[in-house]
Amino acid sequence: MKIGYICIGNSCRSQMAEGITNELGKTGIEAYSAGTHPAEQVNPHAISVMDEIKIDITYHRPKLLEDIPDLDILVTMGCGVECPFKPARYRVGWQIVDPVGKDIDFFKKTRDEIKDKVIELLKQIEEGEYV
Repeated sequence: MKIGYICIGNSCRSQMAEGITNELGKTGIEAYSAGTHPAEQVNPHAISVMDEIKIDITYHRPKLLEDIPDLDILVTMGCGVECPFKPARYRVGWQIVDPVGKDIDFFKKTRDEIKDKVIELLKQIEEGEYV
């Protein structure tokens, strides 16, 4: 199953969600992230807070929607992004505040919120809600 996390810059929230999903997901789960207007690089605070939980996203790079495959589940990260041109069997909307420009503690809270949502999504997949 392919899960894509989509936001505008693909520099923070979606990158964290991709890293967490690939770390926690079981065999057969592939996570991707992309942005409608990708930033130049992944936000250093996002890299730092992910490193704290032993998930390395230093090699991640912001990508365009067309750079990732068609998806089973498309998750928007709460930035009003509409992706009518990105095929997906299911669409999920998460309302997560963008941490860009905020302090490191806000990034940690955002990471933890994303982790909780990813865990719930993976549980729903395991229970057969997305087949």
